[in-house]
Formats: sequence, structure tokens, C-alpha cells
Amino acid sequence: MNIPFVSFEPMHKEIEDEILEKFKEIYKKNWFIRGEEVENFETKFAEFCGSKYCIGCGNGLDAIYLILRGYDIGVGDEVIVPSNTFIATALAVSYAGAKPIFVEPDLLTYNIDTSLIEKALTKNSKAIIAVHLYGQPADMDEINRIAKKHNLIVIEDAAQAHGSLYKGKKVGSLGDASGFSFYPGKNLGALGDAGAVVTNEKKIADKIRALGNYGSDRKYHHIYKGENSRLDEVQAGFLSIKLRYLDKWNEERRRIAKKYLDEIINPNVIKPVEADYAKHVWHLFVARTNKRNALKEYLENNGIFTTIHYPIPIYLQAAYEELKPMSDALSLTRKISNDVISLPIWYGMKENEVNYVIETINNWR
Repeated sequence: MNIPFVSFEPMHKEIEDEILEKFKEIYKKNWFIRGEEVENFETKFAEFCGSKYCIGCGNGLDAIYLILRGYDIGVGDEVIVPSNTFIATALAVSYAGAKPIFVEPDLLTYNIDTSLIEKALTKNSKAIIAVHLYGQPADMDEINRIAKKHNLIVIEDAAQAHGSLYKGKKVGSLGDASGFSFYPGKNLGALGDAGAVVTNEKKIADKIRALGNYGSDRKYHHIYKGENSRLDEVQAGFLSIKLRYLDKWNEERRRIAKKYLDEIINPNVIKPVEADYAKHVWHLFVARTNKRNALKEYLENNGIFTTIHYPIPIYLQAAYEELKPMSDALSLTRKISNDVISLPIWYGMKENEVNYVIETINNWR
């Protein structure tokens, strides 16, 4: 049996007719930027998240960057960032001219350890970016408590968590503003790059919309030194179709994850934990073992393909060479990067495929 790490085929086959019809519809309109499809998706996605405003943009990195610029966070400022996340979170801070300050994760959820945040704050701290890693919300009540105490902006990086819940409330509505990625591999993925910002603050929404459109609030009237980062009509149309199926697709991921959690019993494999406050949407099912490379090779020899999220921490990447002195302070992040392995989990996995993954892992010694 050969099981890919991910397959879009079952999902896309299910909606193929709708997608092709939508493309034909947009193609015939000959209107491809800032039209009805974008407005429609922005309205629906804001409602889905339980927020007032959604602003489409080019990708998830741009979403976080535009939020930072929207709040005038830049040179001389510091932003709290989880050390265990994809590099895009830190890059957004760097692009804005601010400095990312890394905080170690909680070993159970892999999200930021909220007990360490206040120790990392300085007079230059302006914001906390709460990454909902792998599809599980960070502990937002505690993050918001700390932010209120120290007058900080709370930004959700929800790039991996479309539709997940924190104490019954959707991510995207839990901070001051939220950034989403619609990269094709996400739970809600476009057929190319795309992203969005979600917020309840009209002033910030208006500013971010202008910033992503060359700094323009109306044609040829530029009030900011802006960017060109817009969600196009074609991707917005596709996303509106996929959004109707998202809850169903997420529930299937949850079913597969529960089976993994219940039936993987190999003592050498540490399974992830769903926090009691969370409804995890399992963008990734990330296990750990101190023999990760051996497990990865064994699974691939048995036709099961895996991925590592993420093999090199941000502070050890060549792009952030200036942060290497932080290595001793971020030892847990390094350990996680050495031990994690992401198992196949995707909508349309067959029952015998899920069972084969479980059986193969349980037979590993």
C-alpha cells in the first residue's frame, strides 16, 4: 500500500463540477480583481469566523505583515513570536521593521507557553502573535490577559486553523486581528496563493485594505506607502465554494485524528494532545519520537509518506543568523524539531489506509 502524506484528489473530485463552472462564470465576466467574488467571499468568511470584517490579500505572510503595518508596528518595536512555528510568522515581523522575540512552546500543545511571555516583554514590546499551530488554538484567554495588562496588540496567526474553536468560539475572532493563509495545502485552500485578514475594528480594516492596494483608499488617491497584495476573483470564487464544505472536511480530519489517538499504542511514539479548551481541526497530526529519522525511514519503506514540521527552528536558519546566540534559551524548540513527524491526515483517506498507518506504527520497534 502507498499512502501519500497528502492528497487533494478526493476533495477536488467532489467539487470539480462546481469549481469548473465557477471558473467559466468568472472568465465570461472578464473582471478579475476586486469584484463581486472577492466581496462575496470576504463577507462569508468574516461571518464564518464570527467577525465583522475580512480583507483578502495575496497570502498568509502578507496578512500578518499588513496587520503589523495597520497597527503602526515597525522599527524599534518588538513582537512576541512563538519559537516553534513556520518562518513566515517571524518574516512578517522583520518585513515590518520590528524585532521578533521568541518564546518557547508548551510541550503538550506545541503552542506558545503563556507562562513565559511576561518574562520576554520589554519597554519596546508592542504585540503578541498567537500562532494556532497545526490546527489547535493557543491559550487565548491568558494571552489576552497578558496583552491587556501590558497594553499590547494581539494578532492571531490562524494560517493552519481554519474553523478551529477556542472555548466554543472560532479562531479569527479572539484577538485584535487575525491572519489566514489559503495556501492549497491548508484546510481551506485556494488553487494558488491567497490570504486574508479578519478583524472587528473598522478603522484597522479600512487601513489594511488600503495598505494592500498600493496604499490607496480610492483610485489614484494614495494615503500610505502601500503594497500590492490582493485576493483575486478566481481564487475568491474557488474559496467560496470550498468554504461551504469546510466544516464537513474538518470533521473528517477529526475522525481520523481520533482513530490515531485511540489506536496508536506504540510506547515509542508520543501522540499529540487536544487541549480541553480546544476543538482541533488537525491541519497536521504531529507525533514525536527520539528515533524520528528511523521511524520516517521505516514508514516510507512500508509505503507511508510523512513530513517534518519543522526540521530547523527559525533561530537556526541562515536568514536569522543573528539570533543563533539564543540557542541555549530555546532548547525545547530544538528538541521538538529533532523529534516531530507529521503523519498522513487528509479528507478522503480510506479506512484501510488509516488502519494500515496505525498497524504499521504499532509494529515498529
